[in-house]
Order: sequence, then structure tokens, then C-alpha cells
Amino acid sequence: MVYTPPPELAGMSLAQIAEAVAERRLPPVEQWSPDNVDDSHMKIQADGTWLHDGSPITRPAMVRAFSGLLNREEDGSYWLVVPYQKLSIEVEDACFIATDVSRKDGDLAFRLNTDELVVAGPDNRIRAAGDLEQPALYVHVRRGCEARLNRSTYEQLARIALAEGEDWTVTSGGESFSLLPE
Repeated sequence: MVYTPPPELAGMSLAQIAEAVAERRLPPVEQWSPDNVDDSHMKIQADGTWLHDGSPITRPAMVRAFSGLLNREEDGSYWLVVPYQKLSIEVEDACFIATDVSRKDGDLAFRLNTDELVVAGPDNRIRAAGDLEQPALYVHVRRGCEARLNRSTYEQLARIALAEGEDWTVTSGGESFSLLPE
């Protein structure tokens, strides 16, 4: 089966985005607790590149498949989880990169480097980190995993915030998020 990515965010309504989000049926990794624990020998670099034994994983379908198995535990460790095995994975910064953002019907929709779509709100909060000199913005994706906004997406979100006021906040899903690190 050939993978068809969702269309560009600018051409989608919020209802279409919500439908695309719902169509991504993910395995219930949070329900699995396998006894077999090992190391995956995998790493997600800060730029979103996935590596196995130091070599880039170049097949986007493999990255999409692995990304659906990601889980972050309360201690901050990251794991790839399947029913029979739990494999550690090193994450330099964030599991995903947000590559686009669009304001739709009052909400903010983000496209990730895996072509997934995330709508910011109570379950997908936007978090500002770093400092005023080097800020970093993240949006929660799922299971404790976040996407860091790349430079152009950060700029898009800043423009949205400034168009709506001067306090550097945005709203989505009934929640308000500051874009300024604390």
C-alpha cells in the first residue's frame, strides 16, 4: 500500500485536520508492559534524524512506523514498545519536529516531520523553554513525547501571536499558551 501524506495545512479545514488525526490509528503501547527490555541502538537527533547503530534511517515509512511506538516514561526515558518487547531509544531533544502551523477555526494545527497532524489544546499543550535569547517551543504530541518547532514554524507561530495581540500568547482548543520562556 502506498502512503499518501495529508494535503498542506493551508488547504485543510479544522474538520479535515481532525479527521486526519483520527485516521492515524496508533498501537496502544501505554497498555503494554513487556518483561523483555533491551536497547534499540537507535537515536533521534535534535534535527529529527533517526539513526540505528549510527546510520540514518532513510525510509520515511520506517520512521513513521517506529514513531507510533514511542513512549516517554515519568523518569524522562524514551522507549519503543511492542507487546513482547520494550527497547530504549536515545532522544537528543524532542521526538518530532513541527514543520508547519496553521490557524484554523480558532485552533492551531501543526504538521510534524512524520506527516502527522496535531491540534494544540488541553491534551497537546504548547510549551516555551530556553531563555529570551534562545527560546525553544514545543507542542505535546502523545505519551509524553513532544515536537520542537523548527525555525520557520516558530516564526509562523510568532506572527500568529503578534497578529492577535502584543502579549506573545496564542489560544487553541480553549487553552492559552505563552510563547515566552519563564
